[in-house]
Amino acid sequence: MKNKKNRLWFGLPLLLVLLGLFYSYRPTGSIPEIVEKRGRIDVQQFGWSAAEIAVLRSLWIDSLPPLPADPTNAVADNPRAAALGREFFFDTRFSANGEIACATCHKPELAFTDGRARARGLSKTRRSTPTIVGTAYSPWFFWDGRSDSQWSQALSPLENSKEHGGSRMQYAHLIYKDPEYRKKYEAVFGPMPDLSDRNRFPEKAGPVDDDEPYEAWEAMSEPDQELVTRIFTNIGKAIAAYERQIMPGKARFDEYVEALIANQPAAMQKTLTPEEVAGLRLFIGKGMCISCHFGPLFTNHAFQNVATEIAPGLPKDYGRFRGVQEVIRSEFNCLGKYSDADKGDCVELKFVKKSGVDLMGAFKVPTLRNVAETAPYMHSGQMADLKRVLLHYSRAPKSALGRSHLVPVNLTAEESIQLVAFLHTLSSPFEE
Repeated sequence: MKNKKNRLWFGLPLLLVLLGLFYSYRPTGSIPEIVEKRGRIDVQQFGWSAAEIAVLRSLWIDSLPPLPADPTNAVADNPRAAALGREFFFDTRFSANGEIACATCHKPELAFTDGRARARGLSKTRRSTPTIVGTAYSPWFFWDGRSDSQWSQALSPLENSKEHGGSRMQYAHLIYKDPEYRKKYEAVFGPMPDLSDRNRFPEKAGPVDDDEPYEAWEAMSEPDQELVTRIFTNIGKAIAAYERQIMPGKARFDEYVEALIANQPAAMQKTLTPEEVAGLRLFIGKGMCISCHFGPLFTNHAFQNVATEIAPGLPKDYGRFRGVQEVIRSEFNCLGKYSDADKGDCVELKFVKKSGVDLMGAFKVPTLRNVAETAPYMHSGQMADLKRVLLHYSRAPKSALGRSHLVPVNLTAEESIQLVAFLHTLSSPFEE
């Protein structure tokens, strides 16, 4: 009986090895050669299992669901609002010095980023400029999620002393005095109030850091403050209607998945190189990139602490830990009086996680669509290129603040090169 049991245990590993050889077998030769020999090919024979194909399909741009409604913005899908918002987006008059527009930092030719480690308006800020491509799908905005709508995000830089540096009263007068802007504004939002009385409506006023416009704002009546803030809010909602249309186009990766699904091996071989395919395998496998960068936009829209070092010359950045408190306090959040949402909306804000060590030093997971065009990387541009990013993720250092979500993946130099090659296949034209 004992000998029989020993023979059983001896034979089991051999059986497993044989099974492994059977299931790991892949035909050799190029795809066209195999097609010629065997006729129509099952793409699973080229290394993709049914489960992996399902994952690749989930990343495919054609799997992107229809854009959900934005209940906070009544003109979110109004074409006239979007056209007006596009004009606002590129107009440098929406700044204190007449030289800065939204497009100053969000340059279309750089996938709506600016190529800088840290954004620069009137002066340098503490964070890098994230892309706005595809962000209409996100429930949170900015690296720390301190806004919960595109329009509230658009408002913040306009009054920030380091960015546009203007005031809401200044912007209201700009629209009021420009005949074309006023006509287009009123076609979307209705008649503007009479702002001609400078005693009631000074040239510059707003709850900003600059003493003079701040004092002028404090001297205004609350009803007049609300009138002006409504105009200011509508500026943001028009810009958001434009930004909402900016979406990534089809990348080479998407063409590869399309060919895979259609069982067109020759097209697959033509679309991605072997090195890029190897990088894709690492992306969904050993590299564990897909644990955060999943879905057609390659992001989970969440906040993660990835142990990024503090940028030289900057204080500790608490990220989401403080950002969540800012969005809760914001007058422009989903539950505020300037939002168009109903009481039953705003689920994200109502049930948002308000505290916890996992929020400390956590930042928004960015999309990887067009990632090769948006260097430098991380929330303050700490990493110059993708090779540096992958080295960081491979080593997974401890976080100087909070608790890191990373685990070491120990990529080899060759694997890092393959992953970088794959990430370049996510570049595409944008649609607006």
